[in-house]
Parts: sequence; structure tokens; C-alpha cells
Amino acid sequence: MKRIGTVFLALALLAMVLAGCAPAAEEAPATEAPATEAPATEAPATEAPAEEVTIRVGAMTGPTGIGMVKLLEAGMDDSGLVRYEPTIAGSADEITPLLIQGELDIAAVPSNLAAVLYNRTEGQIQMLAANTLGVLYILEYGGEEIQSFADLAGHTIYATGKGSTPEYFLRYLLTENGLDPDADVTLEWKSEPGEIVALLGTVDQAVVMLPQPYVTAAMNTVGEGLRLALSLSDGWDALDNGSRCVTAGLVVRREFAQEHPEALEQFLADYAASTAWVNENPAEAGALCGQYNIIQAAVAEAAIPYCNIVCITGEDMKEAVTGCLEVLWQLNPASVGDAMPGDDFWYGA
Repeated sequence: MKRIGTVFLALALLAMVLAGCAPAAEEAPATEAPATEAPATEAPATEAPAEEVTIRVGAMTGPTGIGMVKLLEAGMDDSGLVRYEPTIAGSADEITPLLIQGELDIAAVPSNLAAVLYNRTEGQIQMLAANTLGVLYILEYGGEEIQSFADLAGHTIYATGKGSTPEYFLRYLLTENGLDPDADVTLEWKSEPGEIVALLGTVDQAVVMLPQPYVTAAMNTVGEGLRLALSLSDGWDALDNGSRCVTAGLVVRREFAQEHPEALEQFLADYAASTAWVNENPAEAGALCGQYNIIQAAVAEAAIPYCNIVCITGEDMKEAVTGCLEVLWQLNPASVGDAMPGDDFWYGA
């Protein structure tokens, strides 16, 4: 009875911590873990546009929107000629029609959705930058057995995201580490992260996969006995194949890019500066995340060091994202719109 009471308490606390925070794009720690890489490209020199341009920017709640909070707070660039008009939505389903209908100019979306939009609009949506690397983590409750992906052999892994990028990323990394995902491990899929948190109090030595910011919330509510074991982003980088585990990126309407190239370059410079500031100032950035209803402030502050917020553009973006999309295409072509995007998908590459 005591354990059951603890589980209910943990779930109640989790709900309180995540109040106002919609699930992040499924694409997870307050325990000490190696700092994850979060590079930001150096802001390029830009030429201010000749007249004021308003850029309508869309972002979702969750990690994909964190990198732009400083830019949103400023509202405009230093020249006063580029203004930013934000739209914060709870899901990609809300962002997509606004982008396609021309009501948004730039949006942060899951990386595979960027490719889907390119294919469905016959090339009218371009990839502007990679903005979030991997946010998925493997956690172990009540043990320290899991030190590598190979150590997952024989375990049941509880996770969310069946039939979407979390499943494909996990399958890819298991396979690359010598495991058969259908034979060497048992994948048990749950509909939402709260179910997985409940398991952590009832299943001995449970192994789970969660995305940020739910990892941070789970660590804070479950506490002792829950250990961050593996980062899918770090595991991907260890393969050293040139690609990256890219959860999300920025896309732009081709028409806007062609009509306002100077304003777009200014946006990229401001966005790069914003991501650098976020990574260097998690407390202040967390407060802004709460202000813009992207993630609850306290959770955001703790989660930012583990969200891999980046701004990767040009050829580096193309190389990083191409390999990621190829993995998804091989596992499920529909996940990238049934075809790999053409060279005109990559803005500035």
C-alpha cells in the first residue's frame, strides 16, 4: 500500500509540474550527467533590409521552441527593421496549416515533418536550420546495469511514440549496436509519459525511454532510484557517420525567402544569438519559456542543458539532417513524405 501511495503522489506531482506544458514533439534530469553538446552557429554578418519586415514565427510547446525565446522577447532586431510576430501552438497539427496557407513565414517543426511539408507542397517549404538535436533518454529505475545500448539486451523498454520518430530512432540505435529490436529486447508502448512514470514505482529495475521535459519532471517526482542511463543523441554521435540525431528544425516558406533574403539572414543571426543565450542562461531562459507558455519555467530551467538546443545552418545542416532523414525513410518512407527531399530543400546549402 505504501508503494501504491507513492506512485499516486508521484503522478500528482508530475501533473502539477507539467501544468500548462503540452507534450513536446515526440522525438528525454536533474541527476548529474555528461553535458550534452549544444553548438550554436556563429551569427553571420547581415545587411539590414531597406524597409521594415514582419516575420511571423511559429513554435510549438516543448523543446523545439526553446531556442527562440530571447528572440521573441526582443520582438525585433537591433536595426528596428525586422519585427517578430510569434504564434505558439500545442502541436504540429496547429502549425502546419498556418504555414501552408501563408499565415506563418517561419516555423519550428519536427525534422521529419519538414521533409513531409516539402514533398506535399512540391518544394514550397525549405529547411532553414536544425534547431534541436536528440531529446530522448533511456532511464533505469533501481539499478545501474545499463551503461551502453548493448546492455539493453534482454530488457523490456517502456516508451511512447510507437510508429513515429522515437520508435525509429530507438530501433536504429539498437540495430547499430548489434541488437535485433524484435528479438533481443521487448518494446512495450504506452500512450503518454504519465503511464511510464507510474511504472517507475511498480516495476523493479524498469527501463524506460522518455523525451524532455518529461525526463526532468520524472526525476523530480520519482527521485531516488531513477537514473539517466543513456542519451539517444550521444549514442547517435558515437556512431560517427556524419549525421546527427535531429529532432526538429526551422522551416521557411520559399516565397518569403525569395522576397525577403536580407530579413531572413537577419532572423538567422538573431536566432543563433538566441540559442547561444539560452544555453548560457538556463534560469533566465526558463523564465521566458514559462512566459511564452512553451514549458513551465522551473522544468525548463532544469531541462535546458539536456535539450540539445542548436542552430546549425548551411552545409552542416544538410549533412546532419540528411542522414537522419535517410534512417527514417529506410524504416518508414511515409515518415518523410514518401521521398527524400531534393537539393532545393536546403536553404543556404
